[in-house]
Amino acid sequence: MKIIVIGGVAAGTSAAAKARRNDESAVIKLYDMDYDISYSGCGLPYYIGSKIENRNDLVPRDAIYFKKKYNIDVLTRHKVIDIDKTLKTLTILSIDTQDVFSETYDKLIIATGATAMIPKIEGVDKPNVFVLRNVKSADKIHNFIMDNNPKSALIVGSGFIGLEMAENLMGRGIDTTIVEMADHAMAALDNDMAAYLEDYLKKMGVTLILNDSVTQFDDGRQVTLISGKVLDADFVIISVGIRPNVELALKAGVELGVTGAIKVNTKMQTSIEDIYSCGDCTESFSIITNKPIYRPLGSTANKTGRIAGDQVTGGDLEFKGILGTGIFKVFNMTVAQTGLSEREAIKEGYDVEVCHNIKPDKSEYFGGKEMVIKAIADKKTNKILGVQIIGESGVDKRIDVFATAMSFGAKAEDLIHLDLAYAPPFSTTKDPVMYTGMILENALKRGRKLITPNHLKEKTDADQDITIIDARVHKQFEESHIEGAINIPQENIREQIKALNKDKEIVVYCNKGVTGNAVQNIILGNGFKDVLNLSGGFKNYKIYKNYENYEN
Repeated sequence: MKIIVIGGVAAGTSAAAKARRNDESAVIKLYDMDYDISYSGCGLPYYIGSKIENRNDLVPRDAIYFKKKYNIDVLTRHKVIDIDKTLKTLTILSIDTQDVFSETYDKLIIATGATAMIPKIEGVDKPNVFVLRNVKSADKIHNFIMDNNPKSALIVGSGFIGLEMAENLMGRGIDTTIVEMADHAMAALDNDMAAYLEDYLKKMGVTLILNDSVTQFDDGRQVTLISGKVLDADFVIISVGIRPNVELALKAGVELGVTGAIKVNTKMQTSIEDIYSCGDCTESFSIITNKPIYRPLGSTANKTGRIAGDQVTGGDLEFKGILGTGIFKVFNMTVAQTGLSEREAIKEGYDVEVCHNIKPDKSEYFGGKEMVIKAIADKKTNKILGVQIIGESGVDKRIDVFATAMSFGAKAEDLIHLDLAYAPPFSTTKDPVMYTGMILENALKRGRKLITPNHLKEKTDADQDITIIDARVHKQFEESHIEGAINIPQENIREQIKALNKDKEIVVYCNKGVTGNAVQNIILGNGFKDVLNLSGGFKNYKIYKNYENYEN
């Protein structure tokens, strides 16, 4: 049997290696257009920032390696230009020699990956405007910095790569500005969580411009924005997303999915017999909604590549869907998310419960650092739909626990019963994951309703007749509080409860939510019916208000 793989990096090489492990007798060939067959794309910003000094660390495996270890013939700088699905032949161009030849196959795996999107902007082809996608593009940026000693940079887009590049450029002493056309940074986050990220970026000296975009890269290394602003930048990195490389598959008659990527079943089979697909060119589906999604991540590429390689050699591995879990580091802050955002869940028709849990990742006397966990649950089933976390430490551990639990359909109350490891250097006695489950379970099943800062703002903006109680001590109230709030510290609430109107909706808050919950319990225990606790407390509200008042 002859197996041909089109494309390398994570998916293609994983497919070829798995096929070889399953079948020692198969003829396996891999064709790729690039110079490098396997590299760490996620490490490219750190190479540019000199945190990875040796370029070879990013490219640990070459064609010789694959031939020696797996007996796989890898041909780089070769482009497959046509697929004949009837004759099962490929037409291939050698990019360096321009020779064209044919190749037959029994099983074909398309792993053509994705291409960086380049907006049609005047001056985008200038020599100081870059796109970071592969090792060669990283070399160009790295060499430009080394040769020109630039003082300023502009990043277009605030996704994973854009934010990681901001850290690495600032680390080299390059003043960095990010321009984002959306109303908040990092599209995967909800606005209220992006507010924490934006606040942190400003503190770290990154200039962040929202609700704006580039119209022209001018001469003299200036950039013009739609708003009319003109920015100076010695060089520019465009990081506005990627699109799946599907032209070859589409030309061959392979069906595309609703996302524009190649449509496959759980066995990674396309609409054409004996043609499979995997990686960034392929459509996935959500574990939560069971609907098609496009989430091009290295983890998914490796997973789908392995499944494709197994299937073409008679294996039984099948794709189980994804949550779209992602994580990145920017300076000392870690940002992670999994599942649906609040806005995505609402768009899908879910009636959601939302909580913000602000807790240290471990005991404070062991240097615990606060993290903010936003969790979204379905009011109908109590299932966890999505989680977003921002913090300096312990974020990776918690997002993986949430992702694991959600993969098995966990409900809010299930989180409470997780038997997680505890010792003061590693966690708190009630881990933040478990505490999140407790908050949600109280809201979903015990009438301890929550209100998010944006929903409270909607009520106050509409002049709704509600009572807002600040349960913090008087000194904290005097320093800052929500407009219209009355100060009744927890120790005084029982004495003053008779003065409250039972017919009015009551919102209580403290600093982070715990005391607010205690006061909520007292008021409910005295016969009041409509009492809500502000999710994440005043700290969360203040960050959200800063986002609302964000000035470019």
